Amino acid sequence: MTAPMRASGPGALLTEYRRVRSAMPALAHGLGAEDLAAQSMSDCSPGKWHLAHTSWFFEAMILGEEPGYEPVDPRFQTLFNSYYEALGQRVDRSERGLMTRPSVDEVLDYRREIDHRMETWLERTAPDSRQAYLFTLGLHHDQQHQELFLMDLLNLMSRSPLDPVAYDREPRRAPVEPPRGGHARFEGGLVEIGHGGDGFAFDNEGPAHRQWLEPYGLDHDLVSNAGWIAFIEDGGYARPELWLADGWAVVKAEGWTAPLYWSRDEADWSTMTLTGRREVDPAAPVRHVSFYEADAYARWAGRRLPTEAEWEHAARCRPEAFSNAFGEVWQWTSSSYAPYRGFRPTEGTASEYNGKFMANQMVLRGSSWATPEGHGRVSYRNFFYPHQRWAFMGLRLADDLPAPPTRASSDGETARFRRDLLAGLGRSPKTASPKWLYDAEGSRLFEEITRLPEYYPTRQEAALLRRVAPAWAARFGPDASLVEFGSGASEKTRIVLDAAPGLAAYVPIDISADALNAAARRIDESYPGLKVAPLVGDFLHLAALPEGIGRGRRVGFFPGSTIGNLEPREAAAFLSAARRQLGENALFILGVDLVKTPDVLVAAYDDAAGVTAAFNRNLLVRANRELQAGFDVDSFVHRAVWNAAESRMEMHLAATRSMEVRIDDRIIAFDEGETIHTENSRKFTEASVRDLAVAAGWTVAAFEAGPDPAVALVLLEA
Repeated sequence: MTAPMRASGPGALLTEYRRVRSAMPALAHGLGAEDLAAQSMSDCSPGKWHLAHTSWFFEAMILGEEPGYEPVDPRFQTLFNSYYEALGQRVDRSERGLMTRPSVDEVLDYRREIDHRMETWLERTAPDSRQAYLFTLGLHHDQQHQELFLMDLLNLMSRSPLDPVAYDREPRRAPVEPPRGGHARFEGGLVEIGHGGDGFAFDNEGPAHRQWLEPYGLDHDLVSNAGWIAFIEDGGYARPELWLADGWAVVKAEGWTAPLYWSRDEADWSTMTLTGRREVDPAAPVRHVSFYEADAYARWAGRRLPTEAEWEHAARCRPEAFSNAFGEVWQWTSSSYAPYRGFRPTEGTASEYNGKFMANQMVLRGSSWATPEGHGRVSYRNFFYPHQRWAFMGLRLADDLPAPPTRASSDGETARFRRDLLAGLGRSPKTASPKWLYDAEGSRLFEEITRLPEYYPTRQEAALLRRVAPAWAARFGPDASLVEFGSGASEKTRIVLDAAPGLAAYVPIDISADALNAAARRIDESYPGLKVAPLVGDFLHLAALPEGIGRGRRVGFFPGSTIGNLEPREAAAFLSAARRQLGENALFILGVDLVKTPDVLVAAYDDAAGVTAAFNRNLLVRANRELQAGFDVDSFVHRAVWNAAESRMEMHLAATRSMEVRIDDRIIAFDEGETIHTENSRKFTEASVRDLAVAAGWTVAAFEAGPDPAVALVLLEA
């Protein structure tokens, strides 16, 4: 791999060399020989070893290739080799602290001699492309070890009960940036990732390549110490369900209860820093957490870690959207450290620099406050083992986001339909998202389904809501706001609004902007004293509520047993997120369909008139119309299946014969009897509803079931 050096010309190269090489001795200035000779653990190295090894690198990689070169001290080739098998024997990493000699002064003499020889080399040599890359690699290698020097020094200082002070001030270039709040949405698509332009990059950063990203959200801010304290206080380190199995094993084996260097004195948390022990600043980004901890925190928060491709794409597209994207902490991603397709290691001895470590480690992105100026890049791939946490590591949370609804043009929606359908048909068993059932014809058919004699849920829930709404509305209190998730046409909302004339605001949330705005207009016209604040979004990825919607209680409303369309984990995550969004003292009205005899359930999803069958098969009609697919619609039959093990109704489209279907240039094969799984509708018992509520942090204040065939309305209390 070749790349131009940061500066060109002997004078500029010499200036750059001196700038970089002066940094580590400056960090060592004022530290005692004892500070620089000790090794705190096998992952760390003594300070004097860093000073020597970064000099050895230039001697081994550049100076040593000169004809007739005489090393400063041949013994140093073994003492200060790190992991280069091609360069002979070396001291095991865990034993570097046992080398009391050479002394710190002798190491500094060695460093000065290498600097003298390198400066002479720069003055008389016009580096070829390979030498130029190795020279720049040596500078960046030195910068890597400048950060390692500080990491290892802090770990050493933390081992002393004296809480020693290494520096009067943290040796950083800039203060931490203040948080901004919120998150940024990215549509994804086919994006380019990796280093492919000018300037230096490590070999593992390339080649540039294309990668498909689904829409995602990334927080503007890093996770703070305050957020981490909340995680601790909620039993984060004592709840195995939050942890990967290997991570939980480490938590138990190591006795983790907080980030590395944290300790608690009565009610106050403190942390060890290079300026001594300091009180934990709640507003500051959390540091010194492992991948296992970051992953557990994300799960606790109902979020996830970004992939490294998402992080890089976001940082390339909108770097100004993020606080502390660089210069505070390295940020964990969910991506394992592996080569990009087409990766080729640097030729020669430097081939051992990165490629040999591409197993069992996780990728971090960004840079930390200890990363030297000019060393960070948007494509930089840092990597550590998932249990390690002595580096300056933190995290930024991400979300999966839905594709936006198509409004002005149908082209985008058609493209998403094609993408989703092909993805689903490529799985085993084949699936199709139920959202594609609802084109204009599908929506009309569903409205017809709700009026069928077999389909009880809509009318049963409406009747039950009329019965319970007055008593429940009396609990709302003054200046309350009603927040409806997945509001649709907001028809059942009127029952609640009529029962609660004192409501201050109504916030309908729906992914379809057109349907949402139309329903909001109708409500606004019917209830002129009510503030109506529609919010476009997916209730599975809740945004902040609008400002100015009333100071009183927030009341969530989720009728229609739509909760049954979610997988159990999704349902719990949604209710948990809704609780956080609605805030303390919130109420939540939840509609659920109850378990009943299979014949009643199957009839509701496979009516005698065949309307539900037409609704289901309309997916294939739509695919033929919009995607020019080749489905033989009449060769698929509708099946409604009661899955007792999962307590859910399922809708499938079953092939009545073996066939092949073409979509674009893809051929999808169907065996006779093979199905496309198009929808789930989970059914509940009172016990399962209560379990779900507890899992999501709610208390069941009331559970009201209607007459057979029974549905239920549940009043939840925060």
